[in-house]
Amino acid sequence: MIVSGENEFLFLPLGGAGEIGMNLNLYGYGPRGAHRWLMVDCGIGFGGDGLPGADVMMSDASFIIERREHLVALVLTHGHEDHLGAVPYLWPKLRCPVYATPFARAILRRKLGSDGASAELRPQLLPAGGALQLGPFALQMIGMTHSLPEARSMAIRTELGCVVHTGDWKLDPNPLVGPVSDEAALRALGDAGVDALICDSTNVFEEGRTGSEGTLTEPLIELVGACRQRAVVTCFASNIARLHSIAMAAQATGRAVVMCGASLKRNYAAARECGYLGDVAPFLEDTMAARLPRERTLVACTGGQGEPRAALMRIARDEHPQLSLDAGDTVIFSSRVIPGNEPAVARLQNALLRLGVAVRTHRHGHIHVSGHPSRGDLSQMYALVRPRVSIPVHGEFRHLLEHATFAREQHGTETIVAENGTMVRLAPGPACVVDHVPTGKLSLEGPRVVALDGELVRTRTKAIYNGSVTVTVAVDRIRRQVNDVQISSIGLLDEGEDHLLRGMIDAVRRAVGGLSPAQFGDATATGESARSAIRRVTRQALNKRPLVQVHVVAV
Repeated sequence: MIVSGENEFLFLPLGGAGEIGMNLNLYGYGPRGAHRWLMVDCGIGFGGDGLPGADVMMSDASFIIERREHLVALVLTHGHEDHLGAVPYLWPKLRCPVYATPFARAILRRKLGSDGASAELRPQLLPAGGALQLGPFALQMIGMTHSLPEARSMAIRTELGCVVHTGDWKLDPNPLVGPVSDEAALRALGDAGVDALICDSTNVFEEGRTGSEGTLTEPLIELVGACRQRAVVTCFASNIARLHSIAMAAQATGRAVVMCGASLKRNYAAARECGYLGDVAPFLEDTMAARLPRERTLVACTGGQGEPRAALMRIARDEHPQLSLDAGDTVIFSSRVIPGNEPAVARLQNALLRLGVAVRTHRHGHIHVSGHPSRGDLSQMYALVRPRVSIPVHGEFRHLLEHATFAREQHGTETIVAENGTMVRLAPGPACVVDHVPTGKLSLEGPRVVALDGELVRTRTKAIYNGSVTVTVAVDRIRRQVNDVQISSIGLLDEGEDHLLRGMIDAVRRAVGGLSPAQFGDATATGESARSAIRRVTRQALNKRPLVQVHVVAV
């Protein structure tokens, strides 16, 4: 039991715990009601088929926005979109210092607008020595390998103990770009004592060790060498190590690398700025593609997750201004399918196959390795850090539960499964859940950020799945008669269903005409009567509940 006024050390995930993406974590320290807060990561996720218009999503940060005067800083563990992509949209409401490694800062600066509140953000570099004091939080950054440079785990210390927040990581003996993970630093932390490990759960169902990036070069050379015409390799735009492997495959097969996709170009520029990819031939802009022989071109392309507006889907639809694919060309998918994207990827691959393009995936060779820890890597992490308690993050609920079971059964570690909004007290005393705070998701709507459970998205979704009806009712208040009823619909009636339209008009006339003298002509009463009549007809005839708008014109 916490005594009033006694300091406590808290962990509170607002995103990324119970889902893939949208990572946003908070650490709190201080007495109840007067905590100071540290934010770790602020990322985006991507919408699915059931969320029309919600292509980019992020966690609702209202909890910390309401307490922003107590927020000491935001620290970014690395440059992936699911860890920093929401900063341009949420930072204007936070206005806190932001710290990042050189590569993550280079990525973030390219995402910030040239005007508006986000343009005021000046990300600061994490110190080269890896130590930083932010209010009551003493941070030690630990270099880790991942699928992009400069991924960091961090030890977060307060007067009540030490937590290791892993971020995204794996143990790769040959990462191609950047150094190997600093296992010595992790072991030293374990020797000194770690109270809690907040750990990546993405690959907890995968046995063994996650493969090394260095093992992909030869298989890629073999696959690209077998291509007789234009070859395309699609991968995650931020996977700088994979871009290095693509460049080596191009060099070995006598091809030039052409970049295709805005995000890939941004990440490539950031990598060159930070001193990466300097040992391979420069990549070319996609405007150069038409000048190169098809058999001497290797296209590095975004869009392997089937995103409708990404470069590869535009190419598959023959809508790209610079690049096209013909029968006999080859597309190599050098990435895994993010859970939930399977239908979109299948649509993309079907579109390519219809063009006569050969599609190559992991079934055709060793062309992708994950950037996340499998069970063998997790075992090594637990052996190094030896935490008192494990709190899995970065995964769906099934990942968190399996990770907790793994840590408990394989390493005897106490575990807590904490989904978004679950406040965990790490110290003093045994770690335990002490509160739950409201959470939610936001959607990027052009320049706006709106709540996914708000009226805008709810009404749009209803209209998409049930159609919409617009009714105009002209009434004569003096004669108490309905002069005219006009109805138009979208996405509800098919050709030849004029009888249903007439049925709706008749139903509105009857409903409005049957109103009492006091209600007749009243906009609210007339509108609700007409709306109920439309819903009754469409429910009985079509089993649909359309979005209904009513305009009342009284004369």
